[in-house]
Amino acid sequence: MRQALSRRSLAVLVLSSPFALAGAARAQADQQALVDRATLTVNELLGGQHGEDSRRVLRRARAVLIFPRVFRGGFIIGGEGGSGVLLARDAAGSWSSPAFYGLGGASFGLQIGIQDAQVIVFIMSDRALRAVLQSQFKFGADASLAVATIGAGIAGGTTAAMNADFVAISRARGLYAGISLEGSILARRNDDNEAYYGRPVSAEQIVLTMEAHNPGADNLRAALIRWSTE
Repeated sequence: MRQALSRRSLAVLVLSSPFALAGAARAQADQQALVDRATLTVNELLGGQHGEDSRRVLRRARAVLIFPRVFRGGFIIGGEGGSGVLLARDAAGSWSSPAFYGLGGASFGLQIGIQDAQVIVFIMSDRALRAVLQSQFKFGADASLAVATIGAGIAGGTTAAMNADFVAISRARGLYAGISLEGSILARRNDDNEAYYGRPVSAEQIVLTMEAHNPGADNLRAALIRWSTE
C-alpha cells in the first residue's frame, strides 16, 4: 500500500514538473519584458538634449526606481499603479541588478480619462533607499523625506531637486509632465524576484550586497552607467 502511494506521488510529480517549469519560464519572460521596457524608459527620458538636467541628477543618485508604464485614470474616483524595478549603485559606480516593485495609490477628484506615463524616481540619499527597502513604503508618510516632482525638465527646479531625498520625472504620451507621488505606495514583489533569479532572494540581497545577477539586466545596467557618466 505504502509503495503504491509512493509510486503514485512520483507519477504526479513527474507529470506536473513540465507544467511547473513552463510556468516558471513564462514568469521569467514577463519580468524580462519589464526589464527591457525599463531600459527603453531610461534611454528615452535621459537621452538627448531634454535629458541633460536629468542626467545631472542621476550622477548624484544613490538608486533609481524605473516604472515604464504608470496608469492613472477614472471618473470621480481614480486609481494609479504600475510595475517597476529598483537598482542601486555601489561606491565604485557599478549598478546592481533589478529588484521588482509595484506602485499603487488612489486619488479622489474630478478625473476623466486615462494617463499612461513613464516614471523615473531618483533616490538621492541612503535613508531614502533604506525606506524603500522596507516591505512597504508610502510617499509622504515620513515628513523627514522630501519628494520633488519635476515636470518639463529639471532645470526649473534644480535647487529643490538637489535638496530632496526623492526626485521624480515623468513623460506622458511623448510630453514631459509633472506627477504626484503623494500617497502612492511602493511594495516589494518577492515572487517576481524569485522568478527572475531562479531562487528566493530579497531586495537587499539584489541591490545592496549584489548577491543576485541575471545577464538579462546587463543592458539596463549599462544604460545607467552610460547616462550617469556622460
